[in-house]
This record gives sequence, structure tokens and C-alpha cells, in this order.
Amino acid sequence: MGTSEAVLQVLSGANPLLFNSAKCSGNLDATFPSRFLYKYTKKRVSRYKRLFNCSSTLQSDLGLNWLKGLGYGLSGCREVNRLQLLSCKCQQAESVSGLTAEDGNGTWFVDSAKKLNLKSVANTPNILEFQDVQQFEQEKKSFTSNGAAGTTIDSVSKATVDCLEDEAWNLLRDSMVYYCGSPIGTIAANDPTSSNVLNYDQVFIRDFIPSGIAFLLKGEYDIVRNFILHTLQLQSWEKTMDCHSPGQGLMPASFKVRTVPLDGDDSATEEVLDPDFGEAAIGRVAPVDSGLWWIILLRAYGKCSGDLLVQERIDVQTGIKMILKLCLADGFDMFPTLLVTDGSCMIDRRMGIHGHPLEIQALFYSALLCAREMLAPEDGSADLIRALNNRLVALSFHIREYYWIDLRKLNEIYRYKTEEYSYDAVNKFNIYPDQIPPWLVEWMPNKGGYLIGNLQPAHMDFRFFSLGNIWSIVNGLATRDQSHAILDLMEAKWADLVADMPLKICYPALEGQEWQIITGSDPKNTPWSYHNAGSWPTLLWQVSHGSIVGLYVFHFS
Repeated sequence: MGTSEAVLQVLSGANPLLFNSAKCSGNLDATFPSRFLYKYTKKRVSRYKRLFNCSSTLQSDLGLNWLKGLGYGLSGCREVNRLQLLSCKCQQAESVSGLTAEDGNGTWFVDSAKKLNLKSVANTPNILEFQDVQQFEQEKKSFTSNGAAGTTIDSVSKATVDCLEDEAWNLLRDSMVYYCGSPIGTIAANDPTSSNVLNYDQVFIRDFIPSGIAFLLKGEYDIVRNFILHTLQLQSWEKTMDCHSPGQGLMPASFKVRTVPLDGDDSATEEVLDPDFGEAAIGRVAPVDSGLWWIILLRAYGKCSGDLLVQERIDVQTGIKMILKLCLADGFDMFPTLLVTDGSCMIDRRMGIHGHPLEIQALFYSALLCAREMLAPEDGSADLIRALNNRLVALSFHIREYYWIDLRKLNEIYRYKTEEYSYDAVNKFNIYPDQIPPWLVEWMPNKGGYLIGNLQPAHMDFRFFSLGNIWSIVNGLATRDQSHAILDLMEAKWADLVADMPLKICYPALEGQEWQIITGSDPKNTPWSYHNAGSWPTLLWQVSHGSIVGLYVFHFS
């Protein structure tokens, strides 16, 4: 199975148009890109080529060979400085061995280049900056003169890419957290130079998703399985804040492994999991997206590992149903979208996304698709599955019809009549044309469009939110034409959305008085930083996948 198809398998597998039922392969190759993507080089592929050329250091990691290296073993480029993890009464956590490195790049570089057997790696000698560039160029010329340039340069490029991958894997393993001797997740941030860790030393549900996908593609299923089952146990914990308890289906935002004394024996200790459901979080925000991400990862685990027994367990089935009942519960809202407070997702600080933010709706749609595939067909699930299917139809129509914005829709909004009272009103949400921001008119390209960030009565948030738009491509929430239009817009506005440090979490930033009013003058979310249009390289893997899905749909539809 090709790399691109493997990524498609992992992330959803719920849409029969895009995904088949084959299990993910631990040995990923590039047969799918070579069979399909290159056929459209002159036409469609060239339009998205820049999506894989973010920088010289990422050139071989993104695009068609983006996840290719995840199937390789660790050869190592440096020594691993493993985290000092808490000990457990069950057994001592074992550290990863065998990750040693050669001193310097010279010997390792030449030896690795000789050993590697490469067939289809891009000729990218500028991926890394070497200490002696002139010497490298001289060697390159000498190889060219004797006719061996192609193979050698490819080997050099492959060796440097492997070094980057090994370093990334070493860093990822340094962040692993153990519970009773078994890996259970990765911490949110591992910065040895920072003394103010706050809660970044905890395992966050949403932050573990890219790590979990990487482990799945590498064939390391245990850590993902442990994460899924242990976080499920935390779901049933008592959650209170000021004598109020939220719904039972709420999943924690994060958890931490703590060592505590055993009852009645001060000389012995045990490890416990300490979850945070928002009662200790900054701003006391509830993690609405945690349960949605958990369902998506559960589906990815089953598709990639082939272990469907986990999702068939009674406790896991109960956990899925509890999350769905919490999300599908009747309320006062007239819309099929989820109504949430500010800061309830990846943007977990006050940023004016309260209401019906696109990111939550895209994750909600994915979770519904995945849950539909995993729910056991039994009498107790019939009503839930019926409600799930009805919600999928209504949600997809609502997002595609009312969240979409392009030049044509922009012109329609300018001609909207307001204060319409009728069942067939054109301006259903009473949007005033004067609220269209001046930057949007100049920024919108002639070809392309996107899904707006939020929609409420008399309010449209016209900001471009990267995760919501990309994930709408991945899960099929956006139509085929809308998916390609989103990619066209990202290509046209590459300098604004990607720039020198990819990728902007949203665009544009809140500035001036608008920043003061909406964020409360949040010093952490100053313009063009953090959640306020800051750069988040972690979004790149989703951009790559969204682009591949766009090309896949273009070919097979």
C-alpha cells in the first residue's frame, strides 16, 4: 500500500469514496504517488506543488514522500537524553536502547550513503546545510564527471532525510510518558530550558493525535492502545467545579502521571493518573474537542493495526455512546452545529470563537463518521445511530451552504436584504453587509474560497481558520469543488498563510482595539503570535494530507 493511501486509511476510513478496508502497512512505499499523482503533473499537480515546498529543510518531508520515512528503523543521529520518568510499583519503566550515534556527520554520512538503496527520492541536495559546503559541491562535480551523479546525490539526500527523521523520532521518544512501566502518551512540550512548565508537562488528548498517528504508521500500536484505554477510564471520573458536574461523556483535556504514597505505608508509592477536565485549566474552559479526537484516534487505531477487539469492548462501546449522547443531546439551538464556549478546542484561550466554530464542526463530523463505523449493531444503539445519521446530513448541508465564502458569495452578501421575516428568507441569519471587513475584499482571490470560521445570528466570522478548513477536506465535509477551491486559495495566499514559518493557525490577526475587546488584551495572544494568527508547524501534516485527498478525489470522482 502506498504512503498516501496509508495516511488516508489511518485518519478516517469512514468514507467509502476515499478509503478501502485494507489494513495499514508497516512498510510504507511510494507506489500510489508514482501511479497516480505524477499522471497529472502538467495539469492539476502543478497547482499544488508549492504546498510541498515550504522550506528547504522540509522539502523531502512533505508532499509525496511526507510520511515515507516513518516505516524505517532508527539508525540514530545523536544520543538520546531520555526523560527521567516516574517509577511505578508495578515495574520499572524501561528506556529505549540502541539509539547511539557517530561523532560528527562525516563518517556516518558516507557510510550511510553507501548502504542505502534508493530508487525514487527527489534530487534535493539543499535539504540540509553542511559544515563544508564547498567540499560537498566539489564531490558532487566529481561524481557528475564519471556518470554516477544521480545515484550518489540521491543517496546523499536520502541519508540526510533519514538523519532528520531519526532526530525527530528521538525527540518524540524523549517526550514519552510511562504509567506502570507502559508507554501511555507524550507530553505537550519538552523544553529543558524552560522553568515555567505550567501544564505543558501533561499528556493532552488533542496534542497526542499527531504523535499517535506517527506511532501507528510506524507499527508501534501499544502506546496508542494504552492511551485510548486509560483515557477512557478517566471519562467516568467525577468532574465538578463549584458544585456543578458536566455531562458524563466529557473526556479530559489532559492528564498527568503522579507518584503518591500508598495508604497506610509511607515507605511505598504508587502511580496514579490525575486528569484535568477544565477545572484547573487556565480560564476553566471545557475541552469539547477531546472526546471527538478520541473517537477519531480509536478508529485510526483499528484501521491501522487491524485490532478491532478494542473498539468492540463493552467499556469502549459505552464510552463512544456517552460522547455521542453528550454531543447529540437536545438543546435550545436551532442549528445542527455544536454550540460551544470560547476556548473549547485547539484555540483554548479567548479569541472570539464562541458559538459554532468551524474547527469543532469539522471534528464533530469526523467523529460521527468514525462512530457510525464502530458502533455495534444492537437494539440499544438503533436510536443513537438514527440520530447520528440525521445529524450527519443536516450538518454537512449547513456547513457547505452557509459557511462557504468566495467572490460569488461575497457579492450575494453585499446585496442581502435585512430584517426579513419569512420562511423563505434569503438572508436567513440576518447578516448585515456592512460587517464584511475591508481586508476580505482585497484578500479574496478570483479563483478559490474557504469555509468561514463561525456563523451565528447576525454574525459571520470571516477569518480563515487553517485546521477547520484542512480537516473539512480530509473528512469530506467540504464538497469536491470546495476542497479544490480551498487549496487554490491557500496556493494563491501562500505568502500570508505559510510565509517563512508555516503555518498560520488563522488569518488575519486581531489587532488594535479589536484585539483588546475580543481577547481581553491577552498578552499571550498579541497580534501574529500564538492563537492570534501565530505559526503552528504541527498543522503541516494535515495540509499535506488534505492536498493528497484533494488530488485523490479529483482523480476518482
